[in-house]
Amino acid sequence: MPVKRKHALRRPKETTVLDHGDDDLSLTSARRYEAFGRVMAALATEADFIESCRDLTWWRGADHSWHIEWRDGPYASEAAALLAEQVRDPDYEGSLVTEAGPGGDASAVLDVMGVRFELRAIDPMGRATVRARPGFWRLAEALDTTRRTNARHPWEELLGG
Repeated sequence: MPVKRKHALRRPKETTVLDHGDDDLSLTSARRYEAFGRVMAALATEADFIESCRDLTWWRGADHSWHIEWRDGPYASEAAALLAEQVRDPDYEGSLVTEAGPGGDASAVLDVMGVRFELRAIDPMGRATVRARPGFWRLAEALDTTRRTNARHPWEELLGG
């Protein structure tokens, strides 16, 4: 049985006062998200990085910086070098990435387009160790038909040949 209302719901009065407390719509916030997108796109171009990391997570810090954390995979300094190499803008001559603090195997601090990024590697192995690790299935090796071995090729395993 439908319920009838005596009066229509009232609309809130429109106001012309803008709330500047919410910075999610500001230009500086847009720059933070653009920098984050460029960083994640650069990391996604390196299959070794993405495939070797476990528990890749990220979050925005209280000071509007970005924190990126992963287990295993490359050292934080290697990820920082990758970002310095990959994050570019064709209209800008210099690098968009600068080192903002000391970096090492476990952590690195970068400034990307004026936005602070803190990279943290938990139990990193390094890219060289990841590449040499047996049992690490790589797409490039799976598709390489020129390599002759006594064992079956990974693509033969995939195709059942």
